[in-house]
Amino acid sequence: MKRALPRTADDRRRVMITPEGIALPVTLASRGTRFGALALDLGIIVLAMVLTTLVLGISASQIADLAGDKLGKDLPGAQHAVEFLVIVWIAVIFLFRHGYFLLFELGPRGATPGKRITGIRIAARDGGRLSPEMVLARNLLRDIELFLPVMLLVAARSGDDLGAAGWAATGWFLCFALFPCFNRDRLRAGDLIAGTWVVEAPRRKLEAALSTGQVAAGGRSQATGAEYRFGEAELAVYGEYELQTLERVLRENRPEALAKVHEAICRKIGWQPGAGDERAFLEAYYTQLRARLESGMRMGRRKADKFG
Repeated sequence: MKRALPRTADDRRRVMITPEGIALPVTLASRGTRFGALALDLGIIVLAMVLTTLVLGISASQIADLAGDKLGKDLPGAQHAVEFLVIVWIAVIFLFRHGYFLLFELGPRGATPGKRITGIRIAARDGGRLSPEMVLARNLLRDIELFLPVMLLVAARSGDDLGAAGWAATGWFLCFALFPCFNRDRLRAGDLIAGTWVVEAPRRKLEAALSTGQVAAGGRSQATGAEYRFGEAELAVYGEYELQTLERVLRENRPEALAKVHEAICRKIGWQPGAGDERAFLEAYYTQLRARLESGMRMGRRKADKFG
């Protein structure tokens, strides 16, 4: 009888094909890591809601006390001010609840603070950039997967007996909560609908990606002596998403991927793609593109991708 092999990170390895036809290996995030990231994010949201409630509650109390001391208890202006603060509270809670995931997952990192802490991110399964439609679909499904059944369960438990509604809400919650356990890509329903993966995103610095040292300062190749200097127009065609893709290609250091990316960039910026010095070219382009994007962010300009 065959003995089952231990489950390792190898069974989470996948290959992502970018729109340029480049194969990029990725590692799917484990179920435990995804749960930990969600728990951190929910903790941050709850903490932000509690702090907002306390601040606005204290403000409303001070307004009421001040009005009562100076102008009487029935001052309409004080009542309107308190009502305004209640409206602000509802709006802020709504934004925390619905805008938190949208804001961070639409960013260039494709990750909420919880995901960044646990070293994972969202990626489109087609290898392209995450679109607003994908992120919106993931988060709308989260309401159906998590928040609605939890609210129904809390409402059902408010009575003495759990009842049919409570058991239905429990089954609803467990069905979606265990969904990633029954597919090989560890997809929740939102990922399945949106066409996304949640993958590991190891935090490495630029020096780790360029560890071979094939490019000297200034863009000169140490292997061939060729000097790679790119102008503003040549660097302006790409943004942060392409920078991250290029960094992954350099990290993997696979010759066929380096050659494809080298050819794609050369054709995009109007250079003739040569052969034999691909990595040095890409290291120089990566370094100069990163410097340009970081300089732009310091000046308040941001280019998310080649379409931005």
